[in-house]
Amino acid sequence: MASDPYTYLEGFGNHFTSEALDGALPKGQNTPQKCPYNLYAEQLSGTAFTAPRTHNQRTWLYRIRPSVVHTPYESVDHDLLVSHFSPSSPDCVVTPTQLRWSPFDLPSKDSKVDFVQGLKTVAGAGEPSCRSGLAIHIYTANADMDQRAFYNSDGDFLIVPQHGALDITTEFGKMLVRPNEICVIQRGIRYSVALADKEARGYILEVFGEHFELPDLGPIGANGLANPRDFLTPKAAYVNDKSGKTWEIVTKFNGKLFKVTQKHSPFDVVAWHGNYAPYKYDLANFCVINTVSYDHIDPSIFTVLTCKSYSPGVAIADFVIFPPRWAVSEKTFRPPYFHRNCMSEFMGLILGDYEGKTGGFLPGGGSLHSPMTPHGPDANVFKAASEAELTPVRVADGTQAFMFETSLLLSTTTWGLKTCGKVQDDYYKAWSNLDSNFQEPQ
Repeated sequence: MASDPYTYLEGFGNHFTSEALDGALPKGQNTPQKCPYNLYAEQLSGTAFTAPRTHNQRTWLYRIRPSVVHTPYESVDHDLLVSHFSPSSPDCVVTPTQLRWSPFDLPSKDSKVDFVQGLKTVAGAGEPSCRSGLAIHIYTANADMDQRAFYNSDGDFLIVPQHGALDITTEFGKMLVRPNEICVIQRGIRYSVALADKEARGYILEVFGEHFELPDLGPIGANGLANPRDFLTPKAAYVNDKSGKTWEIVTKFNGKLFKVTQKHSPFDVVAWHGNYAPYKYDLANFCVINTVSYDHIDPSIFTVLTCKSYSPGVAIADFVIFPPRWAVSEKTFRPPYFHRNCMSEFMGLILGDYEGKTGGFLPGGGSLHSPMTPHGPDANVFKAASEAELTPVRVADGTQAFMFETSLLLSTTTWGLKTCGKVQDDYYKAWSNLDSNFQEPQ
């Protein structure tokens, strides 16, 4: 695994200050008549001006040239990127069927595909113009973005690398995101992705409305799950590009791609301060909470980040992981139970084998179980767990599965269900050998 050459600011949701040059941040105000080093002051708002202070997110950027210096927008074709999920859309298919995908293909060796070109949508709900809903994407790439940058006008990206590390340059600085780490890059933030390895694949959860936050801990107390101090935000690092080379800036706006060009680097921010900034997190730092007595506890105890809806306790989206841990419950069927959920569950696998399935669910693939559609462990897992000796054992060592869970009903894209060619048509057979074991009294 590539070592991380960058240093970071620690904490979640903090108001950070960061300078690549000493004294680049104005003292005592945001917009002085003249900024230090003759920089331009530019505010990036992540929430409305009048959002409550507890939820207000914004950052002041002090840059060499303002981002408004560019050519007019032009449309860019990208038919496999979907953001409008009406059941009547030709891009979508509605089905309650349990779905499982084999690993999604990496780009062919004779093609050059960068991070943006390799985005493909699997499923989603809602649409961004009303700031409501989400989308689930796969990315595959074998080329750097070079003189290209991207920003998303529609929502926040939670990026889950599965194969190959991402060396990401943002307006705020640089971060290296490796498999078993995640990053969140919020709406409007510009970034460019280079590959630390020759190719990359991973998953993306995009939310159109609110931002991700840490879940409430309730009776757990003040500590546990993903601890705030383990989240890392880039430090200011600017590029003063005087070469005159053309940069292409691509944006996703209301589900469509557009581009502009400019003769200066979009990464010319010398200093910044605020609480609206990208961050990364190492999943190995998750503090697992679990039962020490009996029963299989609901997977909400493994929530890393949540995007809340306006209904208390109901998420637009949760990011949940199934990390290495001890299983010690007594008199208990320990794997995930059979379930009919009011939520949609999309699962992916970063590495190893998932405890609830034996074979078929592979790193780089996925599964989708829709609301009220039954799912659960396969026949082999059920038999083994029903007969296992219930001693304390390690679970999921060398493995990392995750789940994007949402209260919304997801529509699958045509690419996700048909064109990609990765849907396992025999997935239903995973449960076909679950015979009746009922012993009726004589």
